[in-house]
Amino acid sequence: MRRAAILLVCACAALAVLAAGAQASPSCDRMRSLLGHGASSSGLLVVDTADGRVLCSRAANRPRSLASNTKLFTTAAALSRLGPQARIPTKLFAAGRVDESGTLHGSLYLKGGGDPTLGTPPFIEGYLGGLGTNLYLLKRQLRAAGIERVTGRLYADDTVFDRRRGVLDSGYATSSYIGPLSGLAFNAGFRGNTSLRGFAPDPAKLAAAKLARSLRRAGVGVPRRVGLKKTPRGADRVGLVRSPPLTKLVDLTNVYSNNFFAETLAKLLGARFGKAGTTREGTRVIRRFARFNGSGAGTVDGSGLTRGNRATPRQVVDLLLAMRDDPAGEEFVQDLPLTGVEGTVEDRTEGSPAYRRCRVKTGTISGVSALSGYCFNRSGRTIAFSILMNGVYDVYRARLSQDRIAAKIASY
Repeated sequence: MRRAAILLVCACAALAVLAAGAQASPSCDRMRSLLGHGASSSGLLVVDTADGRVLCSRAANRPRSLASNTKLFTTAAALSRLGPQARIPTKLFAAGRVDESGTLHGSLYLKGGGDPTLGTPPFIEGYLGGLGTNLYLLKRQLRAAGIERVTGRLYADDTVFDRRRGVLDSGYATSSYIGPLSGLAFNAGFRGNTSLRGFAPDPAKLAAAKLARSLRRAGVGVPRRVGLKKTPRGADRVGLVRSPPLTKLVDLTNVYSNNFFAETLAKLLGARFGKAGTTREGTRVIRRFARFNGSGAGTVDGSGLTRGNRATPRQVVDLLLAMRDDPAGEEFVQDLPLTGVEGTVEDRTEGSPAYRRCRVKTGTISGVSALSGYCFNRSGRTIAFSILMNGVYDVYRARLSQDRIAAKIASY
């Protein structure tokens, strides 16, 4: 026992010496000095994924605001718990008796499942790049079920989530950065099909109204007036549409740092694996997932809009390392934007060793800038890293410093 303990101490000492040697390199010294450009309080951790060797660190165990690096924790939990190919359903139910003429003596219920891409074809094509769930596909299914007329109403059922429209940052109300969240989302919360000006006061009722109008145009007699009501037990399903695969939703979330998608995924995690479809339950599931994977984070929302989302660079890197071994790990990595090519890093790192060689997540709120992810070096090494900058007084300089650090990482 004593010999094993001595060997363990020696091994730890050897690793400490190796880490210290790596961190004493000119590259590490330069990365540390870059942390002070544009920000007053920053942390860094750079790790070789092959053996866990620390290549560089500075204040790696000090928690800092994450901004949109919070989405790393949200999307990792969603991919791992739900599965990359999972699809989110939106269902249409009929409650009542259908007679020989095709008249439903009862009502229809449009039941949301938390799909953030549900909408109209013009919105899906114009603002989601063609990736979405066409609400109007339900009308053909309803007619195939033999229903030609409805004596009751078409009700919207959004009860899979609570009805808080935002997160803590906005007092849980709709804000200019996100909104309005709903268990029966429609056109990402916007009022129109081809304009992003103005949010709908109630996305679920808007979805029901749009479907009712579409049904009437298709010859199905449905009253104009819609309402909100939970689907009754025993109702028959007469229609179903499903979201694109979850990995596609995560790709949109991370590549474009989509707050609406991130918060919807958080509530979905709460609905599926927690006690309710709320931000509070969703972030509890996310924190539990991080701890299970040897990481951790103080998440209070799914997107990073709230300043209280905090983690250390070490916790971020620990999550990145854990996801390399997760069954959904390949999708997680590929769903991060590629430097110099797409999304929030489309115009960054050009002309540097990091150009097209890193998949990363950005993060920006007032006073906070972050960049974390993976770099794939020409030598075949994969490096995981996290740069968390707080006290940012010059965002341009902070991002330039992050890009220069990424270039150093990509050169290892």
